[in-house]
Amino acid sequence: MISSSPIQNLIDQFNKLPGIGQKTSERFVFSLLKKPQAEINQFIQALNNLKEGIKICSDCHNFSAKSLCEICADKTRDQSVICVVAESVDIIALEKVSEYHGVYHVLQGLINQIEEVGPEKLKIKELINRIKKNKVEEIILALNATMPGETTALYLARELKPLGIKITRLARGLPMGSDIEYADEITLSSALSGRREI
Repeated sequence: MISSSPIQNLIDQFNKLPGIGQKTSERFVFSLLKKPQAEINQFIQALNNLKEGIKICSDCHNFSAKSLCEICADKTRDQSVICVVAESVDIIALEKVSEYHGVYHVLQGLINQIEEVGPEKLKIKELINRIKKNKVEEIILALNATMPGETTALYLARELKPLGIKITRLARGLPMGSDIEYADEITLSSALSGRREI
């Protein structure tokens, strides 16, 4: 009945987002229909600003409003410890724990042969250059406990070992097959404090 209407078109757009199913998309759209036009305009403006106002941090490759993100620009952060994550969303999860005071490096993905993502498509060269340029003492590999996460961790450990720095991994608390972004703060806190050297 509404298959070609603006309602269905917007439902289809919400369906394209990860973790959003048909029912949730429908709830979003019908909720938006009840909002005043001013709120809809703010929503549209926020979406437009998302791409226009966001850059990639020149140091860590996290999303940022400036050329250097807030974490990299923060002089109180320990620049000698870099926590390597697959995606920017993982930083949000780790920052909620409030126990980590170093900086991050976003790979922008994981090695995945099925999806034809090799090491050359990730920000690995940039990580190595960053280590060589700065006085880095420890690399924490905070990658998902999945096959692509494990493959990436092993590859990084092999590439970084010759640099003579301490390489650790998040330890207990993260079960195999889980994603960091969905872990609760207690689990992440335990994983950070129990990290082990590779």
